[in-house]
Amino acid sequence: MSLMKSLLAGACLTLLPLAALADPALIFDLGGKFDKSFNEAAYNGAERWKAETGGSYKELEMQSEAMREQALRRLAQSGANPIVMTGFAFGEVLNKVAPDYPDTKFVIIDMVVEQPNVQSIVFTEEQGSYLAGVLAAQASKSGTVGFIGGMDIPLIHKFECGYAQGFKAAKPDGKLIINYTGTTPAAWNDPVKGGELVRAQISQGADVIYAAAGGTGIGVLQAAADAGILSIGVDSNQNHLHPGKVLTSMVKGVDNSVYEAFKAGAEIQPGVKVMDLASGGVSVAMDESNKPLISDEMTAAVEAATKAIVGGEIKVHDYMTDNTCPVE
Repeated sequence: MSLMKSLLAGACLTLLPLAALADPALIFDLGGKFDKSFNEAAYNGAERWKAETGGSYKELEMQSEAMREQALRRLAQSGANPIVMTGFAFGEVLNKVAPDYPDTKFVIIDMVVEQPNVQSIVFTEEQGSYLAGVLAAQASKSGTVGFIGGMDIPLIHKFECGYAQGFKAAKPDGKLIINYTGTTPAAWNDPVKGGELVRAQISQGADVIYAAAGGTGIGVLQAAADAGILSIGVDSNQNHLHPGKVLTSMVKGVDNSVYEAFKAGAEIQPGVKVMDLASGGVSVAMDESNKPLISDEMTAAVEAATKAIVGGEIKVHDYMTDNTCPVE
């Protein structure tokens, strides 16, 4: 074998493991990495992978809508693989960018993008929210509960409608008050507005309020605790933020999804992955922080509803497939 051939062969052998060890990447949506909700759940999954494997990953925090395409292209060009992004708002840009990097795997959470190198992860938020509604009905003394959404989009209406269905199933004559923070991405990061909406809902009789609003929800939970009423957290387990004041949190397994994506690496399988109640993709959090608030009857009601949803006896309405909410 000639010297040149030997060098080339050695180079190929050297490059193979380097390609296999390409760093994964995570892009956080607007609202910030430490929003104590959706983005932070993704961060926790990445950090768990890092702690277990000793690996490293790239990360980017979105500062504006204009950054989306630039961020994706920059990470793809850097060799990151796979590239995981949090949030439906990446859908349109990813559909445009993914074909330009066919050897890169992309993972998008909360949106379906049909490209051969994209895995789309979606959750049945309506099922977890149904359970939150059941608990709200059991905990409410006034018979009036509230829902505060972040950006007014169909995805958040999934939470709202599931919550309403669970609440009405447990308390048919109950009243539900609904507000959204806004119609732009700024709605995810406005805790002051969240607090204002809490006080407005309390004035109408609400004594349990569910926040599905990203960073805005931190203001909702704080205002509810200050006023002496109960709140319900979202995405991450937020019970510990105000122990004894947060009834429960509707948890999405975003952390597990990021962890599994990083673990699979470049071998991740494209297609749609549905994380539902049966698979543990959604749940309501029960721990030491909310234990004093949860009676045996409430636990039994959640267990019965969970069994009925998983078994198909209860069909929870999916707003994404039918843009109505028949139970409000």
